Amino acid sequence: MAGKRVLIIDDDPDLVEAISMLLEAEGMVPLAAYGGIEGLEKARTQSPDIIILDVMMEDKDGFTVAREVSGDDKLRDIPVIMLTAVAEHAMDTSYTPQAAIKSLEADEWFDKPVDPAALVSRIKELVG
Repeated sequence: MAGKRVLIIDDDPDLVEAISMLLEAEGMVPLAAYGGIEGLEKARTQSPDIIILDVMMEDKDGFTVAREVSGDDKLRDIPVIMLTAVAEHAMDTSYTPQAAIKSLEADEWFDKPVDPAALVSRIKELVG
């Protein structure tokens, strides 16, 4: 796991910092982006091993970012873990966690607040 580059795309700086500290403790290299547009730019320039992606962001939502990642030849093989604090509202839309995973927009889905041990475990499974 040492040295695995994890791009965290979330507009909540406190969450980005908390996840970054967690990943650093595991020997991973966190890369931070504070919105969908910045996240896509960093995904294209920083070559992350995995992306942790918030759903609700003002500039570009996580579903749009995930679709762009999966549609980009350079990025499509990067695993995506989606995070949301609004899972109960997602059921009111055509995008449910299961639909996002099934459509290959995401490899995993976690509700916020995320269990740190579960997140680290899943990252390790996805990037070996």
